[in-house]
Amino acid sequence: MMLGHYLEIFIHLKKENIMDKLELKGKWNEIKGKVKQAYADLTDDDLTYQEGQEDEMLGKIQSKTGKTRDEVVKWLRSL
Repeated sequence: MMLGHYLEIFIHLKKENIMDKLELKGKWNEIKGKVKQAYADLTDDDLTYQEGQEDEMLGKIQSKTGKTRDEVVKWLRSL
């Protein structure tokens, strides 16, 4: 019974993560423009979205903005 419950939670989180990535990818060009307006130090190379390299891109944004990863993700979602 407990294993089934944890499996459902894992599947939900996995689907949510996939949806976040798809949503981010679909809106990225729009978001990228807003990010560049807020932080002129970020270049097109810093903001290039490539499947599977989201963490690298977030790391570049983190280092140039001085925000934590969670703060960057929350900020991007708010745009």
